[in-house]
Amino acid sequence: MKTNQSISNLIKEHSTLFILIIPLLVVAIAAQFASSMVFQRIVTTLFINLILVLGLQVFMGNSGILSFSHIGFMGIGAYASVLFSMSPQAKMAALPDLYPILQTVQLPFVMALLIGALIAALVGAVLGYPLMRLSDAAAVITMFGMLVIIHVVLVHWSEVTNGPRTLFGVDHLTTLWTAVIFGILAIVLAYWFRESSLGLKLRASRDDRYAAGSIGINIVIVRWMGFILSAFIAGFAGGLWAHFITSFSPSAFYLAETFTILAMLVVGGTGSVTGAVVGTVAVTLAREGLRALENGINSSGAVSIEVFGLTEVALSVFLILVLILRPGGIFGSHEIQWGKKQMLPVEENSSGNGQ
Repeated sequence: MKTNQSISNLIKEHSTLFILIIPLLVVAIAAQFASSMVFQRIVTTLFINLILVLGLQVFMGNSGILSFSHIGFMGIGAYASVLFSMSPQAKMAALPDLYPILQTVQLPFVMALLIGALIAALVGAVLGYPLMRLSDAAAVITMFGMLVIIHVVLVHWSEVTNGPRTLFGVDHLTTLWTAVIFGILAIVLAYWFRESSLGLKLRASRDDRYAAGSIGINIVIVRWMGFILSAFIAGFAGGLWAHFITSFSPSAFYLAETFTILAMLVVGGTGSVTGAVVGTVAVTLAREGLRALENGINSSGAVSIEVFGLTEVALSVFLILVLILRPGGIFGSHEIQWGKKQMLPVEENSSGNGQ
C-alpha cells in the first residue's frame, strides 16, 4: 500500500514529464505504423529539433540570456560526430586532406555522438567562460559574435569540414526511434536541470543577479555550467541531425536555422520545459503545413508567379503576433501539471523541491 502511494506521489510530483512524453510517444508510434515516409521524416525531424530547443532552453530559459551561438555548437557536434563514425573509405572520398590521425578512426554510432557532443561542450566551456560575466545587450552581442566565429571556422577549415562545400558520405544511422529515445532523454535532462539546485541558482541570477550574488551564488560559475550543458545537448542534436540528413554544409548552421530554433522556444515560452516542447511541435507543424501549401500553390499554377518564402514570412508574422499578444510565449515560465486548474510558475514549483 505504501509502495502504491509512493508511486502515485512520484507521478503527481513529476506529472509534467508524463504529460509531455506520452503524447510524443503516441505520435512516434503513429509514425512507425504509418505508410507515409514523409510523415516519419517529419516526426524524426521534430524530435531532433526538440533536443536542440531543449538544449537552448537549459541555458537561455534559466539564465535569461539570449544565445545565438547554440546553432554553432550544433554544427560542431555534427562535424565532430561524423569524423568519428564515417568509414575510412568515405573519408578518403569526402575529405581527402583530412589529418592522418583521423583518417582511419571509425567508432560506433552512439560513441561518435557522445564525442561530438563532448567536443561541442569543450568549445563552449573554453569560449563561454569569459562571456558569462556579461549580461543584457553585451551578452547578446558577444553570443552572436561567437556564432560568427564558429561559422567562419567551419567554412574555412577545409581539412575537417570540406570547407564551404557539401560534406557527403555520412551513413544514415539516425532512425525514427533513435531520435525518439534521445528526445525523451533530453526532456528528462532539461526537467532535471530545472528542478536541480543549479537550475534554481541560475534562475535566481536571472531574476536579480545582485541579490543572487549577495547570498553567495557564484553567478559566473552557474551560468558557465548551464552553458556547457546547453552546448553538449546542442552538439548531440547536431550529430543526430548529421546522420539523418547524411550530407550538409556549414550554411546549415547559421542564421536561418538560428531564427527557426529561437522561434520554437520563444513561441512556446523560454522559461519552461513545457514551452520548449509545445513551441517545437507548434512551429514544426506550421512550417510543414506552410511548406505543403507553398508547394501546392506552385504546382497548381493558381497564381501566375512562383511563390517563394511563404513559410518564412508566415512564421515571422506568427512570431510577431505571439510576442505582441503573449510576450512570454504560450506557456511563459509555467509548467503544465496533472490535476492543476492553474499551472504553477517554475520558480514556485522548483523552490519547494530544491530544498
